[in-house]
Parts: sequence; structure tokens; C-alpha cells
Amino acid sequence: MLRVVIAEDSLLVREGVVAVLRAAGDVDVVAGVGDLPALLAAVAEHRPDVVVTDVRMPPTGTDEGVRAAVALRAEHPGVGVVLLSQHAETGYATALLDGGSAGRAYLLKERVSDPGQLAAAVREVARGGSVIDPAVVEVLVSASGRTRRSPLAELTPRERDVLSQIAQGRSNSGVAAALHLSERAVEKHINVLFAKLGLEPEPDSNRRVKAVLLHLAEPSS
Repeated sequence: MLRVVIAEDSLLVREGVVAVLRAAGDVDVVAGVGDLPALLAAVAEHRPDVVVTDVRMPPTGTDEGVRAAVALRAEHPGVGVVLLSQHAETGYATALLDGGSAGRAYLLKERVSDPGQLAAAVREVARGGSVIDPAVVEVLVSASGRTRRSPLAELTPRERDVLSQIAQGRSNSGVAAALHLSERAVEKHINVLFAKLGLEPEPDSNRRVKAVLLHLAEPSS
């Protein structure tokens, strides 16, 4: 039998989770609590195999479930954690998995209605595996894609040409001569690319340096 502690401040939800897991047949719910201090105390007392916890609980109603997972990794590394959340949030997911995904699961609360899925997640983390809700994976992948996207991707080919010439140390007049543009046109392109790169108004020399650094940092440059 897998020994499990449930942490959820809503009594109805907590009792629902308890009922779902007890129906699995191989899970013994040894304690049900409603806040972070009670959760940590229950773990110390009962030494469960797995903790199933809501993300938000008293005393602050913010990230208690994540903080519990972090504390357990340090103090009770053998205890698995299944984190339940109302929404797929990248901040909670990355904090939960910081330090490794072994023995960790992140599920949306809607999965509680599927007894087999919740019990399977408990079994998986108990043996050191990990389970991440598909909706959470989708959000993480999307966020990762946005993070990896270079700000230079917003530039037009002509703006990239101008930036490339700046990176070679050319002045506005030099860029104009190299690209067969008027100096006024070059100035307009530079102002637009500064804006697209998120370079706040400051001396142009500083913004030129920052733009060049972004250009040089791009792998394909």
C-alpha cells in the first residue's frame, strides 16, 4: 500500500481526492490537511510515500504547494509530490521541477475527476518517475519558444542589412553609401530597429552598441 498525505484547503475537494485515491485499492491516505504547516507536520509524523497537494493554501494562498515540494526535496527526498493546480502556470511548473523531475507530478485539478489518472500519477512519482499534465507541457513549450525567439526576428531584411553595416563599425553615412540609401532613410531604419529591439531612448551611441551586441549574439549571425 502506498502511504499518501493530502493537502487541500477546500474540505469538499480534499474529501473528493481522498475518496478517489482510496478507491484505487493500493493507496492508504494517512492524513488530510488544509495548510502548509499542517502538511509539513503530517509528513514528519506519517512518513508518506507521496504528498498530493494543492498549489495554493493557507497561510498566504499563493504557492504553498510549490514551497512544500522544495522543502520536501531537501528534508524528505524520498517523498514524491503530486501538485494540483486550477490552471497551467509556467512559474509553478518550473519551480516544481527545479532540481529535477524525479518523483514530481503537475496535474490540473480537472484530472481529479479521472480516478485512474490521479492514482497512476501517485504510483509513478512513488517509484521516482514524473508526470506532467499535457496542458502544462503545451504551456511550457509555448513559453520556451517565446523565450528562444530572438528579438532580431522582428526586423525586416533591410533593417537587418542596416544593423549588419552598423556592426561593421560604419557611421550613418557609411551605411548609406554601402546600401545605396539616403542618410535620412538610414536614420529612419535605425530608429525603427531600435524600437523593435526594445532599446529605450538614450544616447544613440549606447543603443548602437546594444543593437550590435544583439546582432553578434545571434547564432546565425
